[in-house]
Amino acid sequence: MRPSAAGPGGGGGRRKAAVAAAAASREWLVVPASGRARVEEAGKHAVMARTGLPARDLRVLDPLLSYPSTILGRERAIVVNLERVKAVITAAEVLLPNSKDPDFARFVRDLQARVLASSSDQAAEFTDMEGESSAVTSPFRALTSFKGNELEMANKSANAAGEMTHSSSMPTLAAAKDGSTKVLPFEFRALEVCLESACRCLEEETSTLEKEAYPALDELTSKISTLNLERVRQIKSRLVAISGRVQKVRDELEHLLDDEMDMAEMYLTEKLTRQEMSETSSRVEVDDPSQLEDDRDEEYRSEADVSNGSFIGYKPNIEELEMLLEAYFVQIDGTLNKLSHLREYVDDTEDYINIMLDDKQNQLLQMGVMLSTATVVITAGVAVVGIFGMNIGISLYADPTNDEEKRASNMKFWETTLGTIAGCMILYIVAMGWGKRSGLLQ
Repeated sequence: MRPSAAGPGGGGGRRKAAVAAAAASREWLVVPASGRARVEEAGKHAVMARTGLPARDLRVLDPLLSYPSTILGRERAIVVNLERVKAVITAAEVLLPNSKDPDFARFVRDLQARVLASSSDQAAEFTDMEGESSAVTSPFRALTSFKGNELEMANKSANAAGEMTHSSSMPTLAAAKDGSTKVLPFEFRALEVCLESACRCLEEETSTLEKEAYPALDELTSKISTLNLERVRQIKSRLVAISGRVQKVRDELEHLLDDEMDMAEMYLTEKLTRQEMSETSSRVEVDDPSQLEDDRDEEYRSEADVSNGSFIGYKPNIEELEMLLEAYFVQIDGTLNKLSHLREYVDDTEDYINIMLDDKQNQLLQMGVMLSTATVVITAGVAVVGIFGMNIGISLYADPTNDEEKRASNMKFWETTLGTIAGCMILYIVAMGWGKRSGLLQ
C-alpha cells in the first residue's frame, strides 16, 4: 500500500496543529476602568504580553484544570482564582475568561457597577489610561459582533446600577489617616468584587445547606428510616465539600494577611505611578554630570528593586488592602463558623442516633435472654412430659376397673400436669429475679 503524498502523519499533524491553534485562542471579557465591557479573542501569548504574566499563572484560570483557591500578586497584574471567579486584574482593566454561567453574568454586572461607582476624578484618570493603552496596537482581536446585544444591555444595566450606587453614596472608599475618605485604586475595587462574589456564593450555599440540614436532622431523630438516613448522608457529603472550599479561601486570605510583601505586590497603580515618575525624572537634564550619574544609579537600583519585588526602600502603605482583606476574612470566617456549628449538630445527631440504636440493641438482648430462659424452663417441662410418656408398666398406668379408680386416676393426671406447669413457672420467675438482682436484666 503506497503512502499518501502528505506523508504517513501529514493528516494527523494538520489536525493536531488545528486543535492546538483553537486551544491557544479563547474568548475574554474585558472590563476596563470606564465600565464598558467588551468581548475579545486572544491566545495565551497575547495575554502574557498584555499582562506580563507567566504561563504557569494563566494555567490557574483554565476551567478544565482544578486548582485550589489562590490570589497571586505579580508585577503588572493580579491573578484571582476563587471558586467560580477567575480573573486577571491590571491597573486599568479586568480580563475574565468568557462563560455562559448565570453567576458569571451577575459577577460582571457587579464589577461594572462597582467600577462606575468611583469618583469622577478617579474615573477620568482611569479613562485616560485606557485611552492611552488603546492608542497602542492591542494584541487582542475584538469580537464586535459576538453577543453585541447582550453586552449593550449589560453595559446599560451597569450604568444604571453605578448611578444608583453613586447617588446612595456607596462607592468603595477607604479611610485616610486624617479622617477623610478616598477611593480605592482600580485593582482593589475589582479585587473586592471578586472577593464579594466568592464569599456571597459560599454564603448562599451554606444558607441553603442549613435550611435543608436542620429539618432533616430533626426528622431523623424522631424517626429513623432508610430514607432519612440517606438524606442525612447526602447532606453530610455536601457539608464536607463546602467546608473544604471555604477553608481554602480562608487559608488564602490568611496567607495574604500574614505576608506584607504579597500585599505590597498588589499595589499596581502605585507601582505604575512610581515607574512613570522615574521615567519622567530620568528625562530631566542636570548640569552636574556627576549628579546625573548618581541619580541614574539610584533610579536604576530603585527600579531593579521594584521589578524584583523586593521593595527595598519602598514600601507602600498596605493598610487599605489589609482592611479590605480583613473584612472578607471575617465574613468567610463567619461562614466557616456556621459550617462548624452545622457539623457539630450533625455529630451530635449521630451520637444521639447511636445511643438510641444501642438502647434498642440492649432491649433486644434482654428479650433474647428472657426468651432463652423461657426455652430452658419449657424444655424442663417437656422432659417431665417425656418421662411420663414412656411405655412402661407401672401401677400409675393401670386401667381403672370402677368409677372410684377412674376418679383417682383423673385426679393424679391433673395433679401431675398442674404441678409440672407450676414448677416451670417458678423456675422462670426465679431465673428472672436472679438476672435482675445480678444486673443482667433491667
